[in-house]
Amino acid sequence: MSWQGYVDTNLVGTGHVSKAAILGSDGSIWAKSPDFNISATEAQKIAKDLPIADAIRSAGVTVGAVKYMCLRADGSFVYAKKKECGGMCIVKCTQCILIGMYPEGAQAGSCNDVVEKLGDYLKGAGY
Repeated sequence: MSWQGYVDTNLVGTGHVSKAAILGSDGSIWAKSPDFNISATEAQKIAKDLPIADAIRSAGVTVGAVKYMCLRADGSFVYAKKKECGGMCIVKCTQCILIGMYPEGAQAGSCNDVVEKLGDYLKGAGY
């Protein structure tokens, strides 16, 4: 399956993730849903800051020029939210980073579960 297939089928296709992207560990954008507006600079900053939980906790995460407040981070995952915009789950795999977003009013746990399970699968496959 292509990286785009993972975005379309395993993330957005579940109905629990509204927008998604897969980044390389260097912040390069491997695949994303058409309406996921993430700049190369934002992707690179996420990749750089993700392993440093304190950096994410203090600065938050910016995607599509919207700054999301970090709710929880441990260096391998981030949960972030912004009132009226929804939230996101970011999971660091061995070679890639998964980002799944959900709209305001959706169940954050359902999105988090989908992204984390795909992350576990990709880690098991060496990605």
